[in-house]
Amino acid sequence: MAAFSLIIAILCSAIIQSIPLLYGATGEILTEKSGHLNLGIPGIMYMGGISGVIGAYIYEKSVTVPNPFWSIFVALMSALIGSGLLALIYSFLTVTLRANQNVTGLAITTFGTGFGDFFGGSLTKIMGDGGNLQLAATPKYFKASLPFANDLGPVGKLLFSYGFLTYLAIVIAIVAAIFLKRTRAGLHLRAVGENPATADAAGINVTRHKYLATLIGGMIAGLGGFYFIMDYTGGSWTNGGMGDRGWLAIAIVIFATWKPIMAILGSFVFGGLYIAYSYVSPMFASLPNANTLRPVIQEAFNTLPYLVTIIVLVITSMRNKKENQPPQSLGLPYFREER
Repeated sequence: MAAFSLIIAILCSAIIQSIPLLYGATGEILTEKSGHLNLGIPGIMYMGGISGVIGAYIYEKSVTVPNPFWSIFVALMSALIGSGLLALIYSFLTVTLRANQNVTGLAITTFGTGFGDFFGGSLTKIMGDGGNLQLAATPKYFKASLPFANDLGPVGKLLFSYGFLTYLAIVIAIVAAIFLKRTRAGLHLRAVGENPATADAAGINVTRHKYLATLIGGMIAGLGGFYFIMDYTGGSWTNGGMGDRGWLAIAIVIFATWKPIMAILGSFVFGGLYIAYSYVSPMFASLPNANTLRPVIQEAFNTLPYLVTIIVLVITSMRNKKENQPPQSLGLPYFREER
């Protein structure tokens, strides 16, 4: 029984860890399907998190008793607007000005993390308060689980004990998969990512599709950072607390071979690998020089998601199936005059 409870606890932890990764991976898949490699996803996730915190913090200070609907609405809209604005900056630089996508993405990540660290560390002082940035009311609305979860025992805990943002991430990934495979607009977007010149000649508005894919993808990724703050940490902001989740989300895109449905599985696998060390670390406590070996072993576990990504990349490259390859024009600027 104890072993069964431990398995349920591990699976629940893996699911919780996977949700920010799934948001980021789904958003990046949509972006990359348009032919743009957005390495700014970590910064956009950071921006989504801090923007949601700023909106919720200002709303909580402006009312005596926060309303659940407006608490959710203000925080969610703030996160979407903040991450959307950063995605638009990336779009303008890479689509309109044709700036290098890799350099622009890294600049966006630097800006997003810097913006978050600045306001995360100084917002309470700016608003006349002191101490750490901690939301009082808003996070509990995002963390609220389904009311019947406790009545279903282990099944309820495993499947129904999460906030609505968890289920929203899965729904968005499924909708993205249907959009890309089953709709005309999705076909147009994939055509733009594969060969924008041919798509342009066929009458598809390449610029509009690139802008919309990058904007919507960025907003979805921003929800990953928002979830991490509102649900995972309970509304407590810590500079650098999001770690390398943004980069893991980009790695999942490769692991999932640019398929949103596979991103669900990939996020769960990576989420499990992310927390694996915390469950196996007691096994190393009895080893000689355990205190010396522990940091080395922890770093080895931290590299597992990236090692898995490399293995998948090698396998998909060797098999060379077209459906498992990235869009042909990924990372390449499009000049309409050269069509």
